[in-house]
Amino acid sequence: MTVFGGILVIIGIILFFVWRSQRNRLASIRSARLSTVADIQQIANAVAQEIGPGSWQEYVKLQGKVQCNQPLLSQIQQTECVHYQTTVVREYEEVTTQRDDQGNTTQETQRKSETVASNTQSIPFQLLDSTGQITVDPSGADIETVQILEEFQPDTQQSGSRLSYGNFSLNLNTPNVGRTIGYRYKESILPIDRDVLVLGMATDTTQELSIRKPSDPAQKFILSLKIEEELARAASRGTKQAFYGMVICLIAGVILILVGLI
Repeated sequence: MTVFGGILVIIGIILFFVWRSQRNRLASIRSARLSTVADIQQIANAVAQEIGPGSWQEYVKLQGKVQCNQPLLSQIQQTECVHYQTTVVREYEEVTTQRDDQGNTTQETQRKSETVASNTQSIPFQLLDSTGQITVDPSGADIETVQILEEFQPDTQQSGSRLSYGNFSLNLNTPNVGRTIGYRYKESILPIDRDVLVLGMATDTTQELSIRKPSDPAQKFILSLKIEEELARAASRGTKQAFYGMVICLIAGVILILVGLI
């Protein structure tokens, strides 16, 4: 009972950090100033004329369409995008030996997985709204993506051979454990011509007016496919769920620990 109580306390502590992250996310959504590209350009120009360029920055949110003249091609599907994440997971079977309290042993085959390849790429792009366009540097952003591939391929390769799937290839090392069943391929992108909500720091501290990651860690840098209301509702729901889960786990955990000690 004491052990189970300790586990609940640990879960409660983890949920505390989840709650704090979701609370900060919601605060960021509400505090960022709703803007347009023309609005940002006008304010930046006014400040530059007053005190000189390179000194203005403001935390903003704006909606627009993703544009890029030289987009990335996703690693497997070769789909045009400004951000992609490709993952290859090896799924395998491993025989494990279990021993009970009487010393009897049994063998059990368990299905497990391990990531053998993971690649993420992003490039700056133009955010276009009805008033103009502005450069967005997605480095360090929390990017919501569209999944364009999730497929399992049975293993037909020999140990140490080259793994190939579409435009993807990888030299395989001999697996350390288990019998390989196959490989699961996943790919997600932020596509071209997709409407996106951007929360970030509009600044002219570089040579080009742009939106990038805020220097204040409390201000979240978000690229979302949701509209502002949907994003705020999701963050509010996550905040409440994490809070109630944290409280329940901590209270129940402490009670079980005390009962176990008594």
